[in-house]
Parts: sequence; C-alpha cells; structure tokens
Amino acid sequence: MILLLLLASVLWSAEPVIVSTTGEVQTLHAARDRVRELKRTGAPAPYTVRIHAGRYFLNESLRLTAEDSNVTWEAAPGERVLISGATPVTGWKKGAASLWTAPIGDRTFRQLFVSGRRAQRARTPNFGFYRIDGPSSQDKPFQLKFRGGDIRKSWAGTDTEAIVLLAWADIRMPIVTVDDTAHIATLTGDPRPSNKERDARYFLENAPGSLDAAGEWQIDRAAGTVSYWPLAGENVPTEEFLAPRLAQLVLLDSVRNVAFKGLDFAHTEWTMPPNGYADTQAASAVGAAFDAVASENISIEKCQFRHLGNYAIWFGRGSKNNRILRNEIYDIGAGGIRIGETTQRPSEADRNFNNEIAHNHIHHLGLVFPPAVGVFVAQSSRNRIAHNDIHDLFYTAISVGWTWGYGPNQSKENIVEFNHLHHIGMEMLSDMGGIYTLGMQPGTVIRNNLIHDIASFTYGGWGIYPDEGSSHMLIENNVVYRCASSGFHQHYGMQNTVRNNIFAFNRDYQLMRTRVEPHLSFTMERNIILFDRGRLLGSNWTGDQFRMDYNLYYDMRGGDLRLAGKSWQEWQASGQDVHSRNADPLFVNAAGGDFRLREGSPALELGFKPIDLSRVGPQLE
Repeated sequence: MILLLLLASVLWSAEPVIVSTTGEVQTLHAARDRVRELKRTGAPAPYTVRIHAGRYFLNESLRLTAEDSNVTWEAAPGERVLISGATPVTGWKKGAASLWTAPIGDRTFRQLFVSGRRAQRARTPNFGFYRIDGPSSQDKPFQLKFRGGDIRKSWAGTDTEAIVLLAWADIRMPIVTVDDTAHIATLTGDPRPSNKERDARYFLENAPGSLDAAGEWQIDRAAGTVSYWPLAGENVPTEEFLAPRLAQLVLLDSVRNVAFKGLDFAHTEWTMPPNGYADTQAASAVGAAFDAVASENISIEKCQFRHLGNYAIWFGRGSKNNRILRNEIYDIGAGGIRIGETTQRPSEADRNFNNEIAHNHIHHLGLVFPPAVGVFVAQSSRNRIAHNDIHDLFYTAISVGWTWGYGPNQSKENIVEFNHLHHIGMEMLSDMGGIYTLGMQPGTVIRNNLIHDIASFTYGGWGIYPDEGSSHMLIENNVVYRCASSGFHQHYGMQNTVRNNIFAFNRDYQLMRTRVEPHLSFTMERNIILFDRGRLLGSNWTGDQFRMDYNLYYDMRGGDLRLAGKSWQEWQASGQDVHSRNADPLFVNAAGGDFRLREGSPALELGFKPIDLSRVGPQLE
C-alpha cells in the first residue's frame, strides 16, 4: 500500500499545477508555493503552472529564486490571462461641471487606465510646450527660468512636476519655490552636465487647478480623492478605472530554466526619487516590470506587455542565454527591453551575454520617459537582436554599448539584423537614431535592417549612428531612408566597415562624419546613395583618414555632384571614390520604398549585391 501511494504521488506530480480564479489554486503566489512543495517531496520534473483565463491582480510582485527553477508558466491553450499590478478605482460620483470624483483614501498613483486606455495626468499646457527663457540651467538645484505667467507661485511645494526636454535626455522634478518677479522656479534636484539646451521645451503635470480638459485626471491628496473629466461618449459609471500599485510584476533572482508563455502583463506604476531625476541617456536609471538578475535560460514567448510605467523587460547582472521571442510590447512609460547594465563587471559570473531578442513587435514607448529605447543593450556581449518591428517612440530604436570613447567596453560581438525600425524620434528629442552604438565593439555586426522615417526635434535624426568611440564594427546590407539629418553618421571611431548599404532620401545630408582623428575612421564601399534634397556629405570630411570606393551616387535634381566642397573630379583626384560612379541606380520604385534594382543597374557593375528585404521584421514560425 505504501509503495502504491508513493507511486501515485509521483505520477500526479508530473501534472500541471492549475491556477484558476475559481479553482483550488487561485493566485500565482500559491502556484509558486505548490511547486515548491512538490519539489521538496521529491516529485520529479517537469513542472508546469497552467493558468486559466482570468485577470490576476497581484498584491505583491511574484518573486522567483533558485528554488523556483525548471518551471513553465503558461496560459491554458486558447485562454487569455492578464497579470496586473493595478487595483480598481470605484465609487465615482458626479461633481461640479464635467468632473467626476472617487475616494482613494491615502492611496497615491501616477497613472490611471480607463477602460483599457492610458488617461492623461493633468497637464499644462494641454497641448504643446512652454519654453525656458534662454539657456537651460546648470545651477544646483535646477533653476527654471520661465516666461510670463507660465508657472504660478502657488504651485511651489505642491505635487506639481516639471518635465524638461533637453536634447537626448529629460528632467522630471517637483517645484520647490517660485520667484514670480525674477521668473525663476527652483526645482528639487541637480541637472546632469549634459542636460543643456537653449529655449528648451517643458510642460507641467499635476499642478493645482490644471484639470481642465477632457481625458485628464488628478489626485487631491489632502481630500483623499481622484477626479476625472471624461471624454465625449464615456459613461463614467460603466467605465473601468484601474490604478497601478506595483512598479514590478515579476522578479527573478538566480533562476534557471524557466519559461513564460502566452501571458499578458499590464498596469505597473512608475516611480522616481522624492527629489526627482535627471536622465543621463536612454532612461538608464529606470527599472522594469519584468526584472531578472543572475538568471539563465529564461524564455519569454508570445506574451504581451502593455500599460506599464517603466521598461517592460530587463535582464541585468549575470543574466545569460535568455530568449525574448514573439512578444508584443506597447503603451509603455519607458522602453521595451533592456539587456545588461551600465556597470562593467570584472567577474565572468556577473557578466551578461548570449541573449536573443527576436520576432517582437515593440511600439508606442516613452510615454512617461521619452529618452527610453526600444531595445537597450549595455555592457553585454554576443546578443542577437533580430526580426523585430520597432516603431513610434521618441528616442533610439536599438542602442548597443555603454562606453564613451576608447576605454574598456564589455559590449562586443552583438548581432543586430533583419529589424524593421521606423517612425522613430517623432520630433520629440535630438541626437538619436534608428540604431545607436557606443564604444569599441569588435565583432559587432549591423546588417539587413530596414530603417526609415527618423525625425529628431532639432539636430541628430540619423539612421545608423556610431557615436563616441564606436569601432571595429561591420555595417552592411541595410536600407536606410527618410532620416532628418542623414542616413549614416559616425561621430568618431576607428576601422568600421560600411558596405553594400542603401542610403536614400535623407533630408539634410546623406552621410556624416564629425571628428578627424589620426587613425582610419571607416571604409565605405559598394554603397548606393540616392537623394533629392540636402547635401551629400555633412559635418567634417577634412583629412584623409577614411576610405571610400566602388560607391554609386545619384542626385535626382541633376547638376554637378559636389562632395565636401569638391567637384566630382577633384574628389576622385584626392584619392577617394576612384572607382565609384555618379549615375541613376535604377531602382524599381524608390519613392514608394521599393529598392530592388532593375536590370542594367550600374550598382551591379560596381559589385553591389541586391538586398533581400523579405525577411525583415517578425517572421511566422
């Protein structure tokens, strides 16, 4: 009898732990604990947590540690599972004019979702921006010099927050004091040395009395209430209001061999220190809803991440051999996916490498932190970022590297390929690109990407942007068009190879190079450059520490081709583009985005290899 009971126990343990809103196990935490119990009894793997349809509102983050390894967390076949960090807001009553009010007690939150839509926290001005008067402050704390009556003295010391856009970064800080004679608002914190821009744009959130437009909401902490002005057609008593209370949904620490399949993650809060924050770049100080450290062989597949306050996913210190595949990530306060960290780790065990981010749809990001990135790789090597569709965000789509200049860099041998990156920047920030790199990265390859419609606020809307120290990289077979500043810009670096790319219809310039250095900057060969506006070469092309040949150039406006102030003949006489040509590449329909070459194209005679775009973006299984 004992043997039979033991055998029955072992057989039963291989069955999934079932989670249901009406079943025996009703929470994710209970499912985690049930699996732990099974492991302690010696029940063999595999372990599966199968979650039935429903909405699971977490009271606390789901924390998994080493004992939670070797488990699959999955939605039951054909069923929709929502894992939420929010709680409902109820008890709405009609107030004055168009406002409705609900009690929240001592709760506070910075986001509100109304029937699946992100509602606007009370904003001033409702549309557009105010402007700082003159250069932005480098005072400590930040001194915001405002114009006219844009900021009121009564807003000092309240929950009013100033959000300032400064080139590629932003500042978000409460207001401490307001001198309405000198027109200076003192904020709570210090700017970064790089936080500089003249006549910078800014707006305010949560200022008293600023709830003045449909779709806005605001908390009155003294009264313990939240107020909302409904949009046309909304019926407040029948709408669902969800307010996040958790900044993180899932936390992994030292976990191995865990899979998450077919789950929806939503409704996390964004947070900041009491004194606010000043961004360095890429919203690098912002956390994520799904956060993993020292974790290996984790897979996130066919999940959805939406309505989040920070980044969606972050595999940080010591995480390796992980896969983020076929997910949709959208309506995010910060960015999509973070890999690695800004700190370099001396120990191999603490380093991040060998992760795959592929076939994801990542869009509508940066809704709280505009400088956030679609896929952000820092101090991490041998990752593959492939077949993703990334669009509608305010800064860079893919960023790789985190060392400025020629110092030590743990980012190398990364592959960025077959991604579709488009409608990036949205004229919100400057100094950004479709693909951005930093530091020496031997073995890094950027290939077969389709990049277009990059629009910066002022300068720096680039397609492929090797920034400070970017070196020893191969950039090939990319199609880049309709960028505000240029299709390619190398600030400074060494010995990069740029070959067999198409750069077309970029607004200001087609190619840019900034810094002259004593070493070879790059070799550029067998590229096609087609344009109908602006200039061919921009910024600084003095010296001869670059090599250009076998390229095909064509200015559709006709006339003499000029390169860096030289005629075509003078340019060739200087030793550049000796075998290159100035001729129509004969695209099938370049204006319509069809960059296939017709028979007889002179590019083929120069050795250009046709670029197949059929595999760009997420692919069917």
